[in-house]
Amino acid sequence: MPLNDDQNSDSDSSRLSESTASSSDSEYSRQSFNSDSSSKPSSPASSPPKMITFDELMAAARNLSDLTLAHEIAVNANFCIKHEDFPQNSFAGTVKRIVHKAFWDHLESELNEDPPEYEHAIKLFEEIKEILLSFLTPGANRIQNQICEVLDTDLIRQQAEHNAVDIHGLANYIINTMGKLCAPIRDNDIKQLKATDNIVELLRQIFRVLDLMKVDMANYTIQNLRPYLQRNLVDYERTKFQEILEETPSALDLTTEWIKESIEDELSSISDESSSSSGADSSSKPIISPTLVLNNGYLKLLQWDYCKTIPETLITDEARLQELREKLNQLKIIACVCLITNNMVGAAIVDVPDFADQLKRISVPLLEGMNKKTFDLKEALNGIGVQICSKVNRSLTERGLPTLTEEMQNNLMGQIAHIVEENNPVSSLIDKRIQFFLRSLLALPSFQKCMPTIPGGLSVIQMEMELIGSQYASIVNFNKQVYGPFYANILRKLLFPEAPMGKAETPTN
Repeated sequence: MPLNDDQNSDSDSSRLSESTASSSDSEYSRQSFNSDSSSKPSSPASSPPKMITFDELMAAARNLSDLTLAHEIAVNANFCIKHEDFPQNSFAGTVKRIVHKAFWDHLESELNEDPPEYEHAIKLFEEIKEILLSFLTPGANRIQNQICEVLDTDLIRQQAEHNAVDIHGLANYIINTMGKLCAPIRDNDIKQLKATDNIVELLRQIFRVLDLMKVDMANYTIQNLRPYLQRNLVDYERTKFQEILEETPSALDLTTEWIKESIEDELSSISDESSSSSGADSSSKPIISPTLVLNNGYLKLLQWDYCKTIPETLITDEARLQELREKLNQLKIIACVCLITNNMVGAAIVDVPDFADQLKRISVPLLEGMNKKTFDLKEALNGIGVQICSKVNRSLTERGLPTLTEEMQNNLMGQIAHIVEENNPVSSLIDKRIQFFLRSLLALPSFQKCMPTIPGGLSVIQMEMELIGSQYASIVNFNKQVYGPFYANILRKLLFPEAPMGKAETPTN
């Protein structure tokens, strides 16, 4: 493909993708955003700023934490709690190991006294009893009563006074009860507990397995909670965020700034187009589509500098958006490499089947981890250039054709290495086409499942782009459902400041 293929048409068609979704926006926008009609009960109402206390601020932070957790459980089918410990060689791990060893050594010395001292052991049994009771579901009265009866600390303390505590019997009861309550994955851990003779080591291992059972119980709860959250997540998140906004009136400041920047970008784009069009009426006030403003704002998130804070309404999806941005950066490099190679040696490899896929297989391993700070992208591109030259020459030799000259190889490797330079024409072109594809995707009605046509130069990454596009559109559409009323209020203030305030409906896609 020639390097400038589609280049001229890109500027003319860059806004084409919004036309379907936005054609009626000029009429809809003022009518909808100035409407004083009632919206859903969970739509945000305007409220005057108020001073907040530190406690209110902390409550808002807890609400945001709850909101993020609920969102993650609902949208991430793989989300679960993992049991993690400090690394053995870390400072925290070393401190924990020393403190724990001192505790268990002290317990062992107390139990080895004559007569034994049981006070610390009794406190451990009390703690174990509370943990076992926390695993029970409502209505499990029989086993609850049994646990309370066997692990009655007052009774154990009386037995200790007469040196009549059956500590091994209590430990065996605990192990058997754990076996009844644990998930099948813990059966082997229970067997190992039964094979442990030393009472101190046994108690230590009991607590280790109980910690694992706590994680199992948390994940079981998450699994059962997920369907409910998925059914009610839109209303839950909107209501929860309204609570945060009432406690922290500044909770939409970054979101307002994000939308404001998108409006300014749109005004600048309209101004550039007007100045380049003959006969344009520069005195008329431009009409901006709220839908287009939001979509352009969402596109900026895929080029966001995640060292700065993301808009408040997108915090729950920050990790997912950042991951998509990183994947897109890698795909952009791959598309650039393939486009450069194709333009320089395309005639020599035109008959080689799936050659672009072979170039992709060369590039992907060398670009792994390219978004880490320690990653040297220039070095990786040099390596890709060397391997591609070798691949091309090997293919030419196999077909009895002359290999690339040294000058051609240096030129090819040089162009690949220059991809990282600012304003590189190939990189800019591929980036423009990726943005066009994603913009076209956002312009589709939310109920429409098909993908827009992949722009020229991106066919080698089409499968990956469609997967990312699907994930991205899902995030955007859900975000609009939840926060649409908040965006409506902000857009009305920024686009129609002279209009009377009223409750706003969620903007359509």
